[in-house]
Amino acid sequence: MSGEGKKLLRLFRGLSDSRRRALFEYAEFLAARDAAEGLNAVPQEPLAIPRPEQESVVKAIQRLMSSYPMLDRNRLLHETSAQMTRHLVHGVPAVEVIDELEIIFRRHYQTRLEESGKEAQ
Repeated sequence: MSGEGKKLLRLFRGLSDSRRRALFEYAEFLAARDAAEGLNAVPQEPLAIPRPEQESVVKAIQRLMSSYPMLDRNRLLHETSAQMTRHLVHGVPAVEVIDELEIIFRRHYQTRLEESGKEAQ
């Protein structure tokens, strides 16, 4: 362990439990921030995550969010929630809802491409 690591460990051990938790939470915050800054290069093309044969609507939304990381989740919230409601409340089969979700995500991606094309002009 480096000298800094040893010093940090000694300081950490000297703290009360509540201060240790606070320091630990702050360290997690900083680590997440560093990770986020390192991931600023969000893919601009959809990722090819295959659709499994058996998939729940929730898992499909998670897969599509991962497949389209460049899309604004807030813009998708209303439509994805509406599809979930169709499935849970109205009994629409998961396969049908997932097909519709695929269309929604592709449409949002196409809209994003069109909007970015206009900005570039």
